[in-house]
Amino acid sequence: MYRDYLDPDWSAAQVLLVALLVVPALGAIVTAVLPSARDRQARVVATVFAGLTFLLTLVVPVMRPTDFGWFAYTPLDDRPPALIPWTDVHVPWVPALGLDFHLGVDGVSYPLVALTGLLTVLCCAYTVKNVPEGGSGRALAALLLVLEVGVLGTFLALDLLLFFVFFEVVLLPMYAVIAGWGGPERRRAARKFVLYTLAGSVLLLLGVVTVLAAAGTGDLVALTGQNTLGRGTQALAFTLLLIAFAVKAPLWPLHTWLPDAHTEAPTVGSVILAGVLLKMGTYGLIRVGLGVAPDAAHAAGPVLGLLAVIAIVAGALICLRQHELKRLIAYSSVGHMGFVLLGIATFTTIGLEAALIGNVAHGLITGLLFFLVGTIKERSGTGSINQLGGLRESSPRLAGLLGFAAIASLGLPGLAGFWGEAFAVVAAVRVGGVFWTSLAVVAAIGGALTAAYFLRLLRQVTHGPATPEVRAMRPTIAGLEWFAWAPLVLLTLAVGLLPALVLSDVSLPLEGLLTGGRP
Repeated sequence: MYRDYLDPDWSAAQVLLVALLVVPALGAIVTAVLPSARDRQARVVATVFAGLTFLLTLVVPVMRPTDFGWFAYTPLDDRPPALIPWTDVHVPWVPALGLDFHLGVDGVSYPLVALTGLLTVLCCAYTVKNVPEGGSGRALAALLLVLEVGVLGTFLALDLLLFFVFFEVVLLPMYAVIAGWGGPERRRAARKFVLYTLAGSVLLLLGVVTVLAAAGTGDLVALTGQNTLGRGTQALAFTLLLIAFAVKAPLWPLHTWLPDAHTEAPTVGSVILAGVLLKMGTYGLIRVGLGVAPDAAHAAGPVLGLLAVIAIVAGALICLRQHELKRLIAYSSVGHMGFVLLGIATFTTIGLEAALIGNVAHGLITGLLFFLVGTIKERSGTGSINQLGGLRESSPRLAGLLGFAAIASLGLPGLAGFWGEAFAVVAAVRVGGVFWTSLAVVAAIGGALTAAYFLRLLRQVTHGPATPEVRAMRPTIAGLEWFAWAPLVLLTLAVGLLPALVLSDVSLPLEGLLTGGRP
């Protein structure tokens, strides 16, 4: 279409892309087939495979070319392509239908690829000594690796149908994690998760089919920024894609499955769900929604901005009324994803940068929060905030980590959570006009409410006399817990001080998305 298939002699970078999917898939198989008597060893094996996958994600930037002059495109017109991967793998998949197995990575997708690799290895390591009741640790670790395959595939896919396939791969493993190792209401929460996600999947498939039928190709490199679809087709496709991605993100008002899923999921399930699965929705909105239907996306901007601000304020107000730890953190994600959506809705470079760094920051901070509140709930036997006072007296290190994660999540300058929220508000102000300025002001008020509910959480949980439940907790932090939590703490600091760690290679890809490759 726009380029010939790759030569049989693949480069090391292309082999690396395939290995990012093959290694965790192989790890899941090896972990699953190990005998049940070697359950602990199986969890160690899963951690090794997850660690190897994470190391491969760190090699990806090293393999990228210094310029893209070698990339042999034949664009649809005289414009350069809007989406230029660092490297890609492009081979026939179903030739009779014109479907290709097309993987690639660029500055937009890479931070999420690395985040997925990091959180998966931390969760697998956490299961070595912390297996929730409900099933074998071996099966749980294998499912985490299967989830990694689906999430990485979603971020790497450059073909619409392949994107849909990987998008759906995560459904059953996540259902199994919640239903198998969750809390007392786990089956109800898992069913709700599946029903919502399946409804979104149907709409996603309809959106993909609409684009395929109208454009004659599902290749995102060929479609991105080219305006090959008519306005009516764009409007239909974008509406279907938007609702599907809103369910996955989840964006208000399609978020109601999230609190139940988080409350009942085991700790590692909540970390993966909040850390990377939610990002599939907002990433899809940028990569697919804006990429293939730019006119419809820009037209929907004001509506998306209004929904984003409602989510920010509603999420904060609901959190102020919450008395269950995991449920509060779950609802906080609604507000944080609202800031991500606000950045996207402006359809400006700084707004999309806000969305990308907001995604990464939320993955780091909320992943840490769910690790911590999950540990508190497991040790104390309760998730009720009213029964968890005085944590700093009996478990000062745990209280300190919870305080750090909370102030990072409320957007304190110098920590990772600040940049996404600040950039989103600035982007709305720069769009200008009464409407967008009003959205920026209301979003800023929502940010203040975020600070209020996190400070309330810290006052109730860490201060005051220790409750019986807190006094009964084990005060020490195990080595594997430090291993799982320390990287998230350090990266929250690093991204807060050096946002270029996430944004260094996103300006050109985002400008290509917004201008259709025009210089």
